[in-house]
Amino acid sequence: MSNIPTPHNGARGDEIAKTVLMPGDPLRAKFIAETYLENTVCFNTVRNMLGYTGTYNGKKVSVMGGGMGMPSIGIYSYELFHFYEVDSIIRIGSAGGYADDVKVHDLVMGIGASTNSNFAHQYHLPGTFAPTADFGLLRKAVEIAENKGISVKVGNILSSDTFYEDESNAKDLWKKMNVLAVEMEAAALYMNAARAGKKALCMVTISDHLFTGESLSAEERQVGFRNMMEVALELA
Repeated sequence: MSNIPTPHNGARGDEIAKTVLMPGDPLRAKFIAETYLENTVCFNTVRNMLGYTGTYNGKKVSVMGGGMGMPSIGIYSYELFHFYEVDSIIRIGSAGGYADDVKVHDLVMGIGASTNSNFAHQYHLPGTFAPTADFGLLRKAVEIAENKGISVKVGNILSSDTFYEDESNAKDLWKKMNVLAVEMEAAALYMNAARAGKKALCMVTISDHLFTGESLSAEERQVGFRNMMEVALELA
């Protein structure tokens, strides 16, 4: 295909599987590939956004970092959907908890992704678009988690353009709307999937809580989300 390799992805031809797991951190992608996949091949090192393809339980699976924020995952997911003929992207990331019943280490799946981003402006829609997960992926992911005895919460999450929020009460306002947690990528992923006619799901592990002050270390965030990783691998 004439569009590949891209300036951001060095993969060629059929080096990428139809389903891609996409953590934000490329080192988490490396950890997943080295820990869980067999016959692993690294297909991308451009900008150190590491990408790998291997097999899990005999099935071809890829895992690739997506970076931080909607512009970054917007680029990588767009290219995967449109240029590499990927069918499904499963984001596996970290998030900050909002809801009182969400705790550190909890697994949360975003049925919808509210956002303060202007990402949807490019589509020139005559209204407000609501980014949502693919229901088939979501339903299967919940079933896998439940069969493993993993507690999972499903609801609305926030994809924010700002990590350091200048408006001090913003988190309180989102919490009032029953938003479970905040991250920075899902809305762009969901919109890219909708526009391409493809499938996407965001599942996150709560790494810190914005109201209780609980928090995990950077190392724990990189390698400690095994429940989420294993659910995503079985889903793939």
